[in-house]
Amino acid sequence: MPAYRVRDVADLLGVSDDTARRWTDSGALPSSKDTTGRTVVDGAALAAFAVGNAAAAATDTTSVARSARNRFAGLVTRVVADGVMAQVEMQCGPHRVVSLMSAEAAAELGLEAGSRATAVVKATTVIVETPDGRS
Repeated sequence: MPAYRVRDVADLLGVSDDTARRWTDSGALPSSKDTTGRTVVDGAALAAFAVGNAAAAATDTTSVARSARNRFAGLVTRVVADGVMAQVEMQCGPHRVVSLMSAEAAAELGLEAGSRATAVVKATTVIVETPDGRS
């Protein structure tokens, strides 16, 4: 199992290096020292922490059941409405999400730059890539 340095943990979880270090220092995220004395986190422990942290960070308090599990909260950065359709761009953490919808729906939702919104994604195909190019 791979081990990740604190900087990599921060990048993978979308937090600052300081936050990742606080988690390891407090024991909230199990860590150890590598042969050079650097703090590292086991990949399996990081995966478990990421899943647990995502569940704890969920802010949806509605009682609506959903089949879509991929929810990205963020800010609307741009809305381009042209006749019948609208292109809505959002910044969700480090991710840019673009949605095409009817101009009527965008207007009804009151979407404009600076609006808070959540992108809900349901896809039939998800492609996973690895850094070394293996599929």
